[in-house]
Amino acid sequence: MSTRMTIDEIANRLSVGKRTIYAMLEAGIIPGIRIGRRWIVTRYAYETWERTCGLNQCRQFALNDQAVAQ
Repeated sequence: MSTRMTIDEIANRLSVGKRTIYAMLEAGIIPGIRIGRRWIVTRYAYETWERTCGLNQCRQFALNDQAVAQ
């Protein structure tokens, strides 16, 4: 198992699209480091985030994103 997670893996685990994941990374909601055009998300940091507050933050972000789109 890799120590890094792909954007697709994260999107599948949270049941959201890749654009939402990129927006959450940009906003600092999901822990990650940007190097050039790439995002690096370690499995440890992501799983810690997911256990502590991640799903609640993701739901709130998705609800806000939908409200803005309407």
